[in-house]
Formats: sequence, structure tokens, C-alpha cells
Amino acid sequence: MPWTRRSFLSSATAAPLAAQTRKGAQTPAPSRPNILLILADDLPAWALGCYGNKEIRTPNIDLLARSGTRFLNNFVCTPICSASRATLFTGRTPRQHGIHDFLTPSPIEKPAQGQKDPPGSFGREIMISDLVAAAGYQCGYVGKWHMGNDARPAHGFSYTYTMIGGSRAYTDPEMALDGRMIQEKGYLAELMTHRAAEFLDQQKPGAPFFLTVGYLNPHTPYEGHPQRYYDMYKETRFDTFGWDPPAPNALREKNLLSDIVGNNRRQAAAVTALDDQIPVLLKKLDERGLRDNTLILFTGDNGFLLGRHGLWSKGHASDPINMYEEVMQVPMIWNWRGKVPPEAVRPELVSFYDVLPTLCEAAGVPAPPDRNLCGRSYLSLALNRPSKESWRNLVFGHFRYAEMARDSRYKLILRHEGQGPNELYDLANDPRERVNQHDNPQFLAVKEALARQIEAWRGKYG
Repeated sequence: MPWTRRSFLSSATAAPLAAQTRKGAQTPAPSRPNILLILADDLPAWALGCYGNKEIRTPNIDLLARSGTRFLNNFVCTPICSASRATLFTGRTPRQHGIHDFLTPSPIEKPAQGQKDPPGSFGREIMISDLVAAAGYQCGYVGKWHMGNDARPAHGFSYTYTMIGGSRAYTDPEMALDGRMIQEKGYLAELMTHRAAEFLDQQKPGAPFFLTVGYLNPHTPYEGHPQRYYDMYKETRFDTFGWDPPAPNALREKNLLSDIVGNNRRQAAAVTALDDQIPVLLKKLDERGLRDNTLILFTGDNGFLLGRHGLWSKGHASDPINMYEEVMQVPMIWNWRGKVPPEAVRPELVSFYDVLPTLCEAAGVPAPPDRNLCGRSYLSLALNRPSKESWRNLVFGHFRYAEMARDSRYKLILRHEGQGPNELYDLANDPRERVNQHDNPQFLAVKEALARQIEAWRGKYG
């Protein structure tokens, strides 16, 4: 029988009930974990204390990492929000799910062509929430969606509290609660945490849930956060950031480069305000007796430069598009009492397109067989369990005309449509990507090997 979205979801619903004894009695199913996905906006891995930052205060996120497992090399597929989120939730690449950029009716200047809405086919994509909802999970989404239909995300979410369109008000925002517009009073991050707690209060013992809390922090604007967070950084100089003078090809948010220290103070305030939401969520899980069976993932939708390379923003920070480590690497922290080892660091290279198959395995639901997924489950890595197959340390990226292949040492970036130059970096000797080795004949074999990998990946998943 050919697989369709409906037939697959029906089979996923039936799967947990399929274990029967010969007399027809149901065999008790193994306990499935609750899943709490905390998703920050524009948060690079390097901005957190647990990833080596010495000046931005993130004690609660750092504690979450120390009491769990931190993935040292976690990459997005696309360094821009809408496309990256689509890959995270579907496990598919931009060429497959159809969102290639951030969704906006007013595209920024060259090189972005802009994408106002997702393609019509995006509504037929199968998300991780579709899969676990069909298997009996209660699904909630709180915060920034930004993948079309912001007020009503659908995809198995029975509880939603979302931002609308390009709204970025941190104070007294207008939000959509289950599709109904409401005017809120207060600070956005705290309002999101409150609604997430409301969802958790609705959960019944023994029934698993999947909750995403998509905070806007630390996305611009950097105004609107409580004053106490700005006060924390009024003397901080960010001397360890390694920022550079403004680059001549700076594009998006290049105006913020005129005051790198001042804007980093405001950005850091937004990060610490986000950090303060973590213990509130954990306390609610403890109060409800849910913590021990809740798998917590903390990540960000794309990285950010904050003055490094003389740029401020993410993939569109420069013309042409960039794929520097700072915009491609985001945090990935796993925390699950008694299951995920504490104080652990995994060095393997993993990607956003690996998350869906990984969560499918954790939840005990099959990944959709007809989606041509390029990702693999890394659950055995997170749980520190032996695996039958060795992990392949190679990840790919795609952002409009730019493609990336990165292994444990080298990174190749190819730009098409006349948007060069191409780039090759020896990350072992040049971790800050200062010297482009693309035209160095000593690296010819490396360049050609990675170019073949990109071509094969494009051909199979394009």
C-alpha cells in the first residue's frame, strides 16, 4: 500500500496498541517520555557559558548542561529562522520542505529575494508533532512559530499561544491563544513561560506530552527587557568576544556595528532574561511530578555573529550569504534524569535534520518512510549507549545559492548563481575561518572530495 500522510498517521496511532497477547489482552506499552523543546531565537552556541563564553551570564542554561549532555558540534542546515525551524520540525532540507528564507512581506535588500509565505505544499509536510500526536501525545506550542499560519499552527498542536507575523514586541504583546487574538500585559518571555506552565498544568498522569516553548529572546529589538538585565552589563566590555571592525560587505543589521559594545550589552541582557525562564519551567515540571520522565532539549534556531568577522546578524549578515561557524553552530543540550548522563559532552557532528528521527526513536514512533529524510537518530549518542553503526561526522548546509559540507576538520562553502567566492577552511588550524584555502593547491584533494559530497547530497535530497 502506498504511504500517504493520512495512512502513515493512522498507522502511528495504532502502533502503540498493536502489541496483543494471543487471547487479545493488550500488552503494557513501555513508558514514553514527555518531550520539552526549548527553542531560542538567534542564539549561537558560543554565546553561552557552557560553550565557553566568559561574559554573558547564563547560569541556569549552564546548569541544565552540567546535569545533562551537551553536544559540542550541533549545526543548523540553514542560518535563518523560518527555513531552519522547518528543517527542525520536519527533518527535511529547504529544497524538500520549500521554505528557503525567513518569511516576510518586505524582503531586505540584496541578496535576499524574500519569501512572504511557505509554499502550498508545506501544509502537507509531516512534523514531529504530527507523529507523536497520532501516537497519543498531547502537543502544545508556545511562542514564535514563523512558518506560516502563525495563529493556528495545526500539525497536531492542541494548545497554541503564538506570535503573529513579524511582531517583535517584548512588552505588552498581542498574541494568539488557540487562534484567538488577545492583548497581553507584561514581559513577553515571562508571558510565554506562564502559558507553558498553563499547558503543563493541564497534563494528566500517564499521558505523554510534547511541548515546544519558542522564545523570541535574544532576537532584536534589544529594547523592552526588564531594566535589571541591562543593569547587569552596564560595565561589561566584551573583551573576549573577538569582534572585528565593520566589514565592507556587511548587510543585515550593519547599523548595530556602530556600537558593538553597547549593542552586545543589550543583546546579553536578552540572553540572561531568557536564562531566567529555565528554572521556572523546571519548577513546574517538579511540582507536577513530571520531571523524571521528561526529556528536555534546549537549542536555538540559528547562530549569530555579534561583531565577529565584522558582521552582526546571521546568514544575511553579509553579501554574499555567509556560513561561518558562528551562524551555523547552535546549542544542543539534552537533559533527562536517569537516562541522559550528566556532565557529558558529545563531540560528534549532528544537525537539525537529525532531530526528527532522534525524537521519533525516543518517543517510540516510526519516522515517516516516504519523506526521503537525510537525517539519522543520534539517541544512542545522547544516552551514551553502544550503536551498531559508527557515526559519520559530516554535516551539510543549504541557504538559497550557498551550500556547505563540513567534516571534523574541513569546511567547504560553494556559492552558485555567480554569487562567489567559494571558501574552504582548515578548521583544525584556523578555527576562526580567517584564511580561505579554496584556491590553495595543497588542499585540492580535500576540496574535490567535499564538493563530491555536496553534489551527492544535493542529488539525493534536492
